Amino acid sequence: MKNLRIEAVILAIGLALTGYFVKAGIDTLATRDRVVTVKGLAEMEVPADKVTWPLMYKSIGNDLPALYSQIEATNQKIQAFLTSKGIDAGEISINAPEIVDLQAERYSNNDKPYRYNITTVITVTSGKVDLVRGLIASQGELLKQGIAISGGDYRYNVSYDYTSLNSIKPKMIEEATKNARAAAEKFAKDSDSKLGKIKKAYQGQFSIDDRDANTPYIKKIRVVTTIDYSLED
Repeated sequence: MKNLRIEAVILAIGLALTGYFVKAGIDTLATRDRVVTVKGLAEMEVPADKVTWPLMYKSIGNDLPALYSQIEATNQKIQAFLTSKGIDAGEISINAPEIVDLQAERYSNNDKPYRYNITTVITVTSGKVDLVRGLIASQGELLKQGIAISGGDYRYNVSYDYTSLNSIKPKMIEEATKNARAAAEKFAKDSDSKLGKIKKAYQGQFSIDDRDANTPYIKKIRVVTTIDYSLED
């Protein structure tokens, strides 16, 4: 009988300890699972550091060899204009002429007084963005030489790029992380909790867009980080 009592006491103590540890485990698990997920945004405006400027012009006529001679002379004039304004020769490239033979067009009714329509493109690719912008505005000087640079073709639009993203990434990630932490601290305060350690962090993709349609040479860079913080009592 005495042994049964001792076994009952041991069993009772065991059950009590089991209940205590189960409760402690549940409390720990509940605390461990208290997480707040926040996002931090960082934005920056930077000037473009690369410009691509296609200068496109048309040549029309019936004598192909004469047209090629004319194109060669025009290309030399354009190159001379560009280099005289500060563009390096290595920043200038000349595409092969694009020739349309109107008489060879299968479904064309060529009632035009010329047979050939030739498109020539000279491309400036440079880091001298401000210089090129000035030249774009002053290309009327080429008109005085009888050279009409055509516009309106979507294939030959001026484009601006920002190529130095790696130099500003650390600063922007730091700012985005600070903004995320500030949001998490506000949430913790409002919920009568303390902010714990970072459990997970996700760096979003950087996006580079024009600031607006009128200033494509100013870029807006954006990144959003997502961070999970633990909450503590």
